[in-house]
Amino acid sequence: MNWQHLDSLLTRVRPHREGFALLIDAGVIAACWHITYLFRLGFERWHSARPPYDHWVMLGLVMLYLVVFVALHVPKGMWRFSGFGEVQRLTLACAIAGLVGAVGVLMAQLAQVPRAVLALHPVVSLMGLAMVRISYRMLYEHMRGRISGSSVETRRALVMGAGDAAKLLIAGIQHHGWVVVGLLDDNRRKHGQRIGNVPVLGPLDSAPRWASLHGISHIIVALPSATPTERRRALDLAAATHLPVVTVPTAAELSEGQPLARVRDIEPEDLLGREPVQLDEGGISECLSGKVVLITGAGGSIGSELCRQVARYGPLRLVLYELSEFALYRIEQELSEQFPHIPLLRLVGDVRDFALLQATFGQVRPQVVFHAAAYKHVPLMEEENAFAALRNNTVGTWNAARAAAGAGAERFVLISTDKAVNPTNVMGATKRAAEMVISRLAAQAASQGWRTRFMAVRFGNVLGSSGSVIPKFKEQIARGGPVTVTHPEITRYFMTIPEAARLVVQAGAIGESGQVFVLDMGEPVKIVDLARDLIRMSGHTPEEIPITFSGLRPGEKLYEELLADADATLPTRFARLRIARLAPSEDAVDVQTLLDWVGARHAVADAEVRSRLAEVVPEYRPARH
Repeated sequence: MNWQHLDSLLTRVRPHREGFALLIDAGVIAACWHITYLFRLGFERWHSARPPYDHWVMLGLVMLYLVVFVALHVPKGMWRFSGFGEVQRLTLACAIAGLVGAVGVLMAQLAQVPRAVLALHPVVSLMGLAMVRISYRMLYEHMRGRISGSSVETRRALVMGAGDAAKLLIAGIQHHGWVVVGLLDDNRRKHGQRIGNVPVLGPLDSAPRWASLHGISHIIVALPSATPTERRRALDLAAATHLPVVTVPTAAELSEGQPLARVRDIEPEDLLGREPVQLDEGGISECLSGKVVLITGAGGSIGSELCRQVARYGPLRLVLYELSEFALYRIEQELSEQFPHIPLLRLVGDVRDFALLQATFGQVRPQVVFHAAAYKHVPLMEEENAFAALRNNTVGTWNAARAAAGAGAERFVLISTDKAVNPTNVMGATKRAAEMVISRLAAQAASQGWRTRFMAVRFGNVLGSSGSVIPKFKEQIARGGPVTVTHPEITRYFMTIPEAARLVVQAGAIGESGQVFVLDMGEPVKIVDLARDLIRMSGHTPEEIPITFSGLRPGEKLYEELLADADATLPTRFARLRIARLAPSEDAVDVQTLLDWVGARHAVADAEVRSRLAEVVPEYRPARH
């Protein structure tokens, strides 16, 4: 038997499932009427002893049963999932129809209809109806076992997209626990065609209707070459089905070697709807190729992605400088596997230790330095760790930048943050002070005989970084909620980790000394909207997984800024990259007093740290504690 053809036939019939179910049930009820006569009167008399109006009684009873079935939603039941619940519904329907039918026959004084037939017919009908459903389920599970190798069907998919990607996807996942029922595409010429023996059912916006008709368990978005806007529209339509949504890799991910016939969960970057970053590959290659590149904080979220991006350009040597032994081991293992031809130097070190930095930089002689080492968790740094944040973020930048200049580095790039603009928290104020350190060193470079170009790059939150809201939301959704958001109006700028790292590398390639680059983060995103999107893409509704509001945390703002009010920006030839022109009053602030004060101390109370930062960073307005 050709099981694929049978599956295709059932797929075509399924949109008319309720009508076919009623038709089959009518036949079973009529057959059971005859079987009941046979059981009551025997083979010799079961036909001849009936009254002449018996066929009208049978027809009336069949119609009565069907009306009761429709009233109790029996035809909406899916036979391939028939179980005890379906038998319960059938029992109630047969009991009601049998009782009403018997009363009607008796009231009509149709005395020649045997009373035993009226009593037994509901029981025999129940047995026949249940047997038909169980037989169908057995056939269906056997068919699934012959097609996919497993009789347990856990993932029944509707695919958005009917192009080459869908064809390869069908071939790759059909025998791995997936059953692709149908394809959707907005190209009307494809409607009714078959791709990989799977029908193209209709446009993308018909997904909710087909998902309901075919008992779909997952929606797969297979549009790797679609624009971000088109992809976001498809995701919104898929989410309207209230089913789990997965996707094939994007075009950018495919170019990095990910297999097409693999599905993954929807990530927040899929929801941003942004065009990919266009880089000056030649200029970056000239800056990094054949150079010794050192990255501090190499095992962190941004630092590790910088390592991956830099490695693509073939540096002479990549120096990984990291305080966490495990983080260093993890990124070293990944780079050794993906870029085995690039020499790696793995160093455990602390940017607060200037002597160690000076010795290391003097030995390694890096030509390009990306300074990503930082403490960035706002509430954690705000209380009880303010001095640690000041030493690591500000003094660590001072140490690393001086060590780079002393070793003759060509470029030093500080990774800064949007929280450095009009900061209300210690973390943002220490990063703004770090920018001022870079500005001061850039101004001193000529007099000191340094050839190093010092620059900084500001950007907002990166999706999926350690400590960000995204991993937290995913864990809460997996536990069944609730999802906690600090405030219903809180907004943030978001960028993907690879996108941010590419722009940092680009800024390092084109930057001049003293410049602060600002990354265009697009439009700010409401955190609560992001939480709702993640809930919907997981196949749930906000009613199933509620969102609760916990209140702003210490030092947290409702919104972040990429530029202060007094700042202006200058464009570069890259649309996502602009240069901040800082107000002269800020450039004139002498941060050296703060550095000297920190160097003479080992521990300081949080309140005193905030007071000192406010003296040096005039736009810092500490949040009330």
